[in-house]
Amino acid sequence: MSKKVLFTLEYPVRCSPGILYEFLITPAGLQEWFADKVDERDGVYSFSWNGTTDKAELLEMEEDKFVRFHWLHMPKGEYFEWSIEKSEVTNQTILVVKDFAEKKEIKDQSQLWEYQVKDLFHRIGS
Repeated sequence: MSKKVLFTLEYPVRCSPGILYEFLITPAGLQEWFADKVDERDGVYSFSWNGTTDKAELLEMEEDKFVRFHWLHMPKGEYFEWSIEKSEVTNQTILVVKDFAEKKEIKDQSQLWEYQVKDLFHRIGS
C-alpha cells in the first residue's frame, strides 16, 4: 500500500469567517453541503451518504479559524482539515482544505473537494 501524502487546496470565498465556520463545525451546516445526514455525539461526527455512514472524530478546532477531523477507519496521523484565513493584501476570506491521499489519487481527490466546495459556496451564496 502506498503512503498517503498531505495536500492543500485554497478557495477564495465571499463570506465572513463566522458564517463559514458554522458550515464547517455544526451538524446542520455540514449537512447543507458535505453529507446527506450529519450527527454529532461526544466529538464523534457520523456522516451519511446514500445510506452509508462514516465516522470522524473532531481532533481540534478554533472558533472562526479551523476544524480538524480524523476518520476513525484511517491510520492515526491522517486527518482532513478546513481552515479559514484572511488575505493580508485583499482582506478576502480563504477556505483552506487539507487532506491525505495517495500521490496518484490527489487529482481525483482534489476534484471531489472542488465539487464539495462549490456546493458549500452555493449554499452560503458566495
